[in-house]
Amino acid sequence: MTEAAAPQPRPNVLAIPAYVPGKPPAARPDLTTYKLSSNENPYPPLPGVVEAARAAVAQMNRYPDMGGTALYAALGRRLGVPTEHLAAATGSVALIYQLVAAFCDPGDEVVYAWRSFEAYPIAITASGATSVQVPLAAGARHDLDAMAAAITDRTKVVIVCTPNNPTGPAVTQAELNAFLAKVPSRVLVVVDEAYLEFVRMDDAIDGLATYRAHPNVVLTRTFSKAYGLAGFRVGYAVAHEPVAAALRAITLPFGVSSVAQAAAVASLDAEPDLLKRVEALVAERARVVAGLREAGWDIPEAQGNFVWFPLGDRALEFAAACDEAGIVVRPFAGDGVRASIGETEANDRLVEVARAFPR
Repeated sequence: MTEAAAPQPRPNVLAIPAYVPGKPPAARPDLTTYKLSSNENPYPPLPGVVEAARAAVAQMNRYPDMGGTALYAALGRRLGVPTEHLAAATGSVALIYQLVAAFCDPGDEVVYAWRSFEAYPIAITASGATSVQVPLAAGARHDLDAMAAAITDRTKVVIVCTPNNPTGPAVTQAELNAFLAKVPSRVLVVVDEAYLEFVRMDDAIDGLATYRAHPNVVLTRTFSKAYGLAGFRVGYAVAHEPVAAALRAITLPFGVSSVAQAAAVASLDAEPDLLKRVEALVAERARVVAGLREAGWDIPEAQGNFVWFPLGDRALEFAAACDEAGIVVRPFAGDGVRASIGETEANDRLVEVARAFPR
């Protein structure tokens, strides 16, 4: 077979930007190293969650429940929504892929803020749709007026990441309401709430009330962050029946493992204890932000489990300084650095590096 006759992927596949995962720390004999590069919950799962996962492992010779019966029932009770309005997948990122694939033809447009979640342009390019990136406003916030103005006849989906990953600010309910009033009802509005449990602000979004009031709104959420199940990959969407049904129709069969489903259900049962850990992380976030601002840094509002350093071209230099101190952060070349809130010692080192970093 000649090279000219070799199978070729679609041109849009060749154009997919690479996803850059958070780098793990290298072991060092002289220093305990910490990973602050992936927005992971530093606490291990609670004992009841581990036991539920182990029980599910004992049945690994059986396929998962493709209908997610126990998980959907638990989520329906917890959220007060019909199970027909739910769709589970391997993390909320999988739901983004599925939403774009289900609602966009090649050439259709998806509007979102930038910089935002790195997987958005990947999912959009993979589907053959077109990214419409709207620059963030002052304070690294969504410019919802500009996003509304960017909607055209080809727009099928708009994504609002709140709190915004990697920059941190969250959209208020008043801002979201004003935005939705400008969005045509034919356009699907994805409210990506991967970090909603960490939000502590006035007029915070009530995602469930918003979805109930707007048939074109879908919420995407995950068990990876606050619930500490990043290694099991389970997320869910809340949407009205036509949207939820489309997501369930397009999902990978048996994608969410039995272990992931069991751990998610157990995590919902253990939610009061889990959310105490979230409160501890929120308190640490406040301490870190205060320390950074005291050191002279202009840190945007932090509503996720991370902080953002708007370093521009010096992002890689700062990441290298952190690496030298035994903490690994996530640089975005040309834009800035995101650092997760982790163990107290890791957070202390982050503040020390930032205080010493020449600006």
